Amino acid sequence: MTTSQLDKMRLELRRGVLVLAVLASLKQRHYGYSLRKQLQDRGIDIDEGTLYPLVRRLAEQGLLDSEWQQAEGRERRYYLLSEQGKELLLQLTDEWLQLNSALDPLLTQDQSGETE
Repeated sequence: MTTSQLDKMRLELRRGVLVLAVLASLKQRHYGYSLRKQLQDRGIDIDEGTLYPLVRRLAEQGLLDSEWQQAEGRERRYYLLSEQGKELLLQLTDEWLQLNSALDPLLTQDQSGETE
């Protein structure tokens, strides 16, 4: 497999996970840069060109509440999960845990088909 093909597969794998990561992070109020920093600090590297459109889309879908506030001498738009976003996060978290539970035995199988 080429590096380009692997990069495409990684990108596909990350797309859905990024939505879950952003929703989980926005249980606490963040503006764009602080959200990106928190995700990076937890090992989820996301560039601004991906994060900002994603956050705007989630807000347009009613999953995030937002407000402009003055902070450190500048206007910043802060985001927080809406009630609908909290419900979706619970549902997606449950789905994620079920998928992980199902995938774990598959990923830890050795070549003979036995689990480690």
